[in-house]
Amino acid sequence: MLQVNQIAPELQVETWLNTAQALSLASLRGRVVVLHAFQMLCPGCVLHGLPQAQAVRAMFSERDVAVIGLHTVFEHHAVTGAEALKAFLHEYRINFPVGIDMPSSDHDVPRTMQAYGLRGTPSVLVLDKAGVVQLHQFGRVDDMRMGALIGTLLAEEAPQLDVQAVSSNRTASNSQVCDDEGCERPSE
Repeated sequence: MLQVNQIAPELQVETWLNTAQALSLASLRGRVVVLHAFQMLCPGCVLHGLPQAQAVRAMFSERDVAVIGLHTVFEHHAVTGAEALKAFLHEYRINFPVGIDMPSSDHDVPRTMQAYGLRGTPSVLVLDKAGVVQLHQFGRVDDMRMGALIGTLLAEEAPQLDVQAVSSNRTASNSQVCDDEGCERPSE
């Protein structure tokens, strides 16, 4: 599992939307990267994760902070394809780049979700200017803490956010949990 203070591996993306060219984390070095992993049918993503990503995109200059969405589907595969996602992005006016996580040939959990050790959606990762993970959080992240972390990283300091202070009280289970805070994938 990807941990805080590790360099994030490249995203394994099948298709990019809202961008003229494919993105890579390497090409974004020198900028803070905010990566929001979501599913369009996840209530917590629609209520919290995506609005926060849109707010970050509006608040900070694109030359300083790159906001990227990762549509990582581990449920409802038949109704969450690229065409449905395009319509969803249009209807919700999401204008930042969104990559569709590459499916795994031997697992229901997509490749980047597996590589990053994401527990579910929404999940957010914040990378410093060198591509080092400074936040790896499942569930809702307080807007003020997110803004403070990004501001600190923009000032070229990179302390870790106290994840315990903002983490949810979720525990892993063998059954899927979907509520207004997010959708947690079943543990293996």
